[in-house]
Amino acid sequence: MRLVPFGRAAVLVDLGEEISPRMLARVLSVDRALQEIPGVRETVPAYGSVLACLEKASDVEAVKKALAGQLGEPEPLSSERVLEIPVAYGGIHGPDLDRVAAWAGLSPEEVVDLHSGTEYLVYMLGFAPGFPYMATVPERIAAPRLPRPRTAVPPGSVGVAGRLTGIYPAPTAGGWNLVGRTPLLIFDPTRSPPALLEVGDRVRFSPHPPEEFREPTPPPVPPQEGRPAIAVLRGGLCTTVQDLGRYGYRRYGVPPSGAMDPEALRSANGAVGNPQEAAGLEFTWPGPILEALVDLVVAVGGADFAPEVAGKLVPLNRPVRWRRGEVIRFRGRRQGTWAYLAVGGGIQVPPVLGSRSTHVRARLGGLEGRPLRTGDVLCVGHGVGIGASSSPVSRTGPVRVLPGPHLAAFGAGAFERFVASTYTVSPQSDRSGYRLEGPRIPHAGPGEILSQGMIPGAVQVPPDGQPIVLMRDGPTTGGYPVLAVIPEEELGRFAQYGPGEVVRFTPG
Repeated sequence: MRLVPFGRAAVLVDLGEEISPRMLARVLSVDRALQEIPGVRETVPAYGSVLACLEKASDVEAVKKALAGQLGEPEPLSSERVLEIPVAYGGIHGPDLDRVAAWAGLSPEEVVDLHSGTEYLVYMLGFAPGFPYMATVPERIAAPRLPRPRTAVPPGSVGVAGRLTGIYPAPTAGGWNLVGRTPLLIFDPTRSPPALLEVGDRVRFSPHPPEEFREPTPPPVPPQEGRPAIAVLRGGLCTTVQDLGRYGYRRYGVPPSGAMDPEALRSANGAVGNPQEAAGLEFTWPGPILEALVDLVVAVGGADFAPEVAGKLVPLNRPVRWRRGEVIRFRGRRQGTWAYLAVGGGIQVPPVLGSRSTHVRARLGGLEGRPLRTGDVLCVGHGVGIGASSSPVSRTGPVRVLPGPHLAAFGAGAFERFVASTYTVSPQSDRSGYRLEGPRIPHAGPGEILSQGMIPGAVQVPPDGQPIVLMRDGPTTGGYPVLAVIPEEELGRFAQYGPGEVVRFTPG
């Protein structure tokens, strides 16, 4: 057992590279022990490791002592939870069944018999909320991933990728061979727990007549609370409802989401007298155009997009009265990438899993899980008055980074070269991850690891050597080694760098 710091407030417990029921029993035993340790906020079990996210700066020795006191020989893997998943194989439900059959030199019926005749273990949840990674697919039908991923996979699709099988919980891109589809809801945020499957579950698939397949009924979306207050005249490029994020669900593949620059949202909320965790609007350039339906108090924070209320420029982080019928618009990008509009009383979309934040890829939270668009109307609560103004936070200077948990996966001196280099933020960057363009970082090995828990701020390095910084909507697990970690307190400042801008790092 190896304990490695993962940033300031997380610890990775690495148990080994083996994928087996025996190793999974150890993982679950460590996971249970970690959850009993005061200060452990949440855990992410995965294959041969457990990530422990802590309430405050990590104390690796304290966690190590607690584990040593609680962890004995793992019990044999329990089979209390055995789930049977009905699957309509082939046809429109499994468009790659014939491809897998041709690859294996079998008939489609034989592929179905092998796939449904095997009992699988859930080793990890990740990629998307509720997506289960299950093993072990019979070697005879362990077809490789598609050469080109689909841009959209129907929810409930059952896929095969090598020795793994999984189920897509929501419409998303994906490169696994789709052999069938289940009518069950794999992820339902109104359910507790929200994921149908958990690590350690045993799963069997049972063939289901395709003609009897029925689309699953999506969970109901509760209405907004509060009073209708803001009309969206133009949605802007990417305007979403965000608060400080949701926690406690990473083990189910749910990222924290929340504001890309939390301090900017806190400052804007403070200016209008809101609690710091109140939901506001986050947007990038070009920004939205909004009309007040009632008298409000608002403040704009974060990036400076030259905000105007009723045609008059307003300063950042200052409370402004926004009268009924007046319009807020943004005239140009002066500095920064993510701006925030806080409204007295907060945006009152219904909370999902304890947060109002939007995770667009999973269609989770916010307003119907999507960016705002023309014609939307937002409700707000009743404001508590004008709060304290503040000055915008400077984002000059290099971004502080800590050594990552996988330094041995890189050549000698890789971390030092990274912090001594200059990188440019790629246009292929979003709320999930910022891609960096600059000096290539060579690996000491193949450039991949057995998937482990991940956190926002992790600087992953895929086989091409170009770093990717995981952001607020980034996956909760990943298979690329982590060279460095941007601490939570620095990540918001880093997020304000935009495509084409140059960023430097410094040890810290």
